[in-house]
Amino acid sequence: MKIKYFAWMRQKAGVAEEDVTPPDDVRTVQDLIDWLARRSPRHAEAFSEAKVFGAAIDQQVVKLDAPVAGAREVAFFPPFTGG
Repeated sequence: MKIKYFAWMRQKAGVAEEDVTPPDDVRTVQDLIDWLARRSPRHAEAFSEAKVFGAAIDQQVVKLDAPVAGAREVAFFPPFTGG
């Protein structure tokens, strides 16, 4: 699965994207966040503000309880507004 980070999340994680193979117990976006945050101090910092970022699975915005099974790409991004 490809993980993409945007804006300040990319800066904090230290990577724009990475390929990962999460363990079987990672079932939701929140599980993925928890697992990624344990990978390094930089990842932990990127996910430290859980209330101020969004997620998308295969380019569809999702809630944190969305399942990640079969996802090719999960992206994390700061909040955005329309105009």
